[in-house]
Amino acid sequence: MLARCTGPTLDIGCGPGRLTSELTARGISSLGIDISGTAVRLTRLRGGAALKRDVFDRVPGEGRWAHALLADGNIGIGGDPVALLRRVRELIAPGGRVVIEVEPGHELRRRRVRVGGSSWFPWAWLGVGALAGIAQAASFHVAWTGVHGRRHFAELTARN
Repeated sequence: MLARCTGPTLDIGCGPGRLTSELTARGISSLGIDISGTAVRLTRLRGGAALKRDVFDRVPGEGRWAHALLADGNIGIGGDPVALLRRVRELIAPGGRVVIEVEPGHELRRRRVRVGGSSWFPWAWLGVGALAGIAQAASFHVAWTGVHGRRHFAELTARN
């Protein structure tokens, strides 16, 4: 997944920063964003740059990121993968790519969830079999898919 990131990369929903910090260690400019202050702090402790930010709010470098990462199921942010991908399209540069992790299976599921004692929020799970339709609805093309163990990955490019 990270080998596909060869230029400036935005790690959306960076969590504790393992991907952001690994990209930094590889010499790739990267920025993690997360709505959790704890996640941002942990990313910084690992040596990565991170900001407490919602992807749907203003993000530094909008329209200039070579790559955007949606790992660990973060295609589910907001409960609407099409809306999320449309937003990500605004964040990446022309010719930019989105690297995502998807679920096995063929369906899109949506639910309201909560973590610990948090408020309920919308989330989605996108099966690899539903990816092409979601990508097309967001004006992307599936350029690559791959499997590593039980994890499924894809790379999207913007359609003209």
